[in-house]
Amino acid sequence: MSIFTLSDAQQHALLQAARSAQLKAYAPYSKYKVGAAVLDEHGQIHAGCNVENAAYPEGLCAEAAALSAMVLAGGTRAHAVLVVGNGGAGNWITPCGGCRQKLREFGPAEMPILSANATELGPRHTLSALLPESFGPDHLNAD
Repeated sequence: MSIFTLSDAQQHALLQAARSAQLKAYAPYSKYKVGAAVLDEHGQIHAGCNVENAAYPEGLCAEAAALSAMVLAGGTRAHAVLVVGNGGAGNWITPCGGCRQKLREFGPAEMPILSANATELGPRHTLSALLPESFGPDHLNAD
């Protein structure tokens, strides 16, 4: 099995972690709560939620929070990401541009990124589909 193939149990655990995180999001300005969960190379799941700030550019995205939790716990590679928002049916949430680049730091082009809402799973993308021709750590390690 490829490291990028998610079992039903892993997908369910990611979904539950992201939904739980979404409930704790701090979004008093936009009212758009987001939860994210990252599966690391050890099989551990790390969740995060968005945290807004009155100084708008100073907020924190759920994906960035989940990556921070992963690093704090000793993870160094992301194998899958699931993001939960209030969209659906043609309006599914995906990571913002900045978070796509943050995910690129820890995950390869083939990494699955799943979208969901409160009731169902949405589309599944790869990181390369969301961030084509990306710049990453491998560019800085070239001889």
